[in-house]
Amino acid sequence: MNIIIIEDEFRAAQSLQKLLSDLKPDAKILGIYDSIESSTEALSQNVKPDLIFMDIQLSDGLSFEIFKNVTITCPVIFCTAFDQYMLDAFKSNGVDYVLKPFSREDIAEALRKVDELKKFFTKTGLPEIESILQRISQPAGKSSFLVFKNQKYTTIPTENIAYFYIHNEITHLVTFDKEQFQLSQPLGQIAGQVSDKQFFRINRQYLINFKAIKEMEHYFQRKILVRLTIETPENLLINKEKTHSFFTWLEDR
Repeated sequence: MNIIIIEDEFRAAQSLQKLLSDLKPDAKILGIYDSIESSTEALSQNVKPDLIFMDIQLSDGLSFEIFKNVTITCPVIFCTAFDQYMLDAFKSNGVDYVLKPFSREDIAEALRKVDELKKFFTKTGLPEIESILQRISQPAGKSSFLVFKNQKYTTIPTENIAYFYIHNEITHLVTFDKEQFQLSQPLGQIAGQVSDKQFFRINRQYLINFKAIKEMEHYFQRKILVRLTIETPENLLINKEKTHSFFTWLEDR
C-alpha cells in the first residue's frame, strides 16, 4: 500500500509516519506534504497513493481546496484537531475522521476500516472502492447563501453568483446582476461548500463560477489572465503551477 501524509505540523507528521511503519510494515510512505500547494503539485504529477492521511487546516488554507485542484480517487483519512469539518470530510473521499491528539489505536482502527471496505468490495465483485468513492463524493454543493444588506436578510442562489473574492480580509459575494454582499465565512470554507464542478479557486483571493468566464489569454511569466463577464476589482491571474489543474477543471466539466 502506497500512502502519502498531508500535514503541516512536523511532530504530528513524524508521529503518524512512525505509527504507520509499525502498523503497516509493508506500506510505503510516498511523501509528506505540508501545504495545499505542495500537495496539489505532487498529486498532479506522478504521486499515486492508495491512501491519504490528511490534516484539514494547513498553512495555506483548508485541505478541501486540494480536491478542487486535482482528482483524488483513493480513500482519505482526515486527522485534525477540529470536529466542525466532519461533514465536508466525508464528502471528500473521507472514510474516517481522527481527532488529534491521535493514538496508536485510533490509527489502527482507521486502517482497519480501509481494509474492511476494500475486502467488501472485492468479495462482492463490485467496482473498486476508489471509483465508488469518486462517484459518491461529488456533492451538488450549497444551493444558496444567506446575506444581510440594508437591515434585511435574503438568500442568494449559488447559481446566480459570478464570483467570490477577498478584500481587506473580508469575503465578498458578487452576483451576475452586479450586486455585492459581504459574508462572514472565509473563502476557504466557501470553496468547500460549493460544487467543484461549477467553481474554481484560481488564487488565494478569487473563487469563480464557470458560467462567469468570458475569455482567457496567456500572460507574462507563463500565467493565465482570466476575464469574466462581470467586472472584477483587479486582474484575475492564475500562476503557472495552477494552470494545469485549471485547464483540467475546464475540460472535466
